[in-house]
Amino acid sequence: MRALHSNSCRHDKPFVPINCGAIPKELLESELFGHEKGAFTHAIRSRPGRFEVADGGTIFLDEIGEMDLSLQVKILRVLQEKEIERVGGSGCKKVDVRIVAATNRDLEVEVAAGRFREDLYYRLNVIPLHLPPLRERGGDVLVLAKYFLNFFCSKKKRPTLVLSPDARRVLSAYTWPGNVRELENFMERLSILVDGDFVHPDDLPRKILDHVGDIAALPEVEECVEEIEPPIHEESCPAAPASGPAAPVVESGVPDSYAVQVAAPQKPGGFAWPDLAVLEAQALNLKDFLDAVESRLIDEALGRAEGVKNQAAELLGIKRTTLIEKLKKRNT
Repeated sequence: MRALHSNSCRHDKPFVPINCGAIPKELLESELFGHEKGAFTHAIRSRPGRFEVADGGTIFLDEIGEMDLSLQVKILRVLQEKEIERVGGSGCKKVDVRIVAATNRDLEVEVAAGRFREDLYYRLNVIPLHLPPLRERGGDVLVLAKYFLNFFCSKKKRPTLVLSPDARRVLSAYTWPGNVRELENFMERLSILVDGDFVHPDDLPRKILDHVGDIAALPEVEECVEEIEPPIHEESCPAAPASGPAAPVVESGVPDSYAVQVAAPQKPGGFAWPDLAVLEAQALNLKDFLDAVESRLIDEALGRAEGVKNQAAELLGIKRTTLIEKLKKRNT
């Protein structure tokens, strides 16, 4: 989806992704539409939602099939009227946002079952793109594996790892029930744990080896020479496929005044930090900026953990209760 945004006429405006299945439904409305001061308990200040942050650009509603029916009505209003109303607000705000949505559910089945609004389905289903699971795209496995290895090795400032012939055979034979995210997760693990320059079958997770069986019986697989090309406009961010880990252009909680910092030098973690020249030209609210960084880290951890808070907290190195408190605080 980032590639779609980067190669569109909106490429110089924000790209704002949100996983609708990773945020509790009671918090999702405020996350999407923002809230006014005093809208609910502990709402001590007004806060823009992601639709406002994405104004002029693209908002990506991942796992929209998980969204509650009451919120689907509000999304339909954005599509029809091009306006949003903050939680606790008394007026509407116009927004110019392209909406891109994704789901792993069959929405026609969900519509028939009454779990997804039919009118919203047809408003969203203008240009449908069906992406088959990775197991049906065997030729993509090694291309993506090579990309992810290069990305994570570069991020960790270590020499690039190379898949050995047997490792290529194993990865190509595996069915990847967790799809691209599972492949990405395994490649990141390899970039951390493997010593030396090559990845051998012994370096791969036991579940993969047990699944493919006798390696000697697997067909030979040629070394991947295909590369994933960087997007045309997003030169400052690592190139990635639609489901890859490219540095986000704009995430929730990042003030609009920081949107210009995307081209700043990348630091560990993949975030774009303010350039000193920009700091000289405008004031920087340190607290807001640090809150924005924390918010982005939390979103990334929840995304990688597919919404499982225990795993997200472990990735962040904090307790689950601490993560829950931070999520509550972020939405007040």
